[in-house]
Amino acid sequence: MSRETTAAERYRRWLAELWNGKEGTLAEAAASLVSPDFVGNWPGRPGLVHGPEQLADVVRQGRLPFTGLTFTLELGPVTTGDLVAARWTGRGAYAGGEYALPGATAPAGTPVEFSGHDLLRLRGGRFTEYWVISEGEHLMAQLTRD
Repeated sequence: MSRETTAAERYRRWLAELWNGKEGTLAEAAASLVSPDFVGNWPGRPGLVHGPEQLADVVRQGRLPFTGLTFTLELGPVTTGDLVAARWTGRGAYAGGEYALPGATAPAGTPVEFSGHDLLRLRGGRFTEYWVISEGEHLMAQLTRD
């Protein structure tokens, strides 16, 4: 099995087990997918996440404002050297209530769809670095309709 195949398979697990994973399995998924020294970077928030526990927590918190949220691989994964890149789309419904997003005016149940790009570095069979770019403005436009 080539390094590229391993990296692509690892990314597919990243989506399936972590971002689409069940609440009770997120910590286990993160621990198996990322290194203890993992660093996750979000737009405007470099170094936001350190290690698998914080990653599982950020994924959990990011899912709370939505119901039925699933992520679908749209393009890739594309691998070169120790890097893996992919485009994904998230779809679900806005939950509102106690997990309402600041500035959101849409009622609970409003369908949402947003896309993004991931870039990850793989070392020793686990992801060590993560950069994400997502369509946060597009998501909020769906949640601030009059």
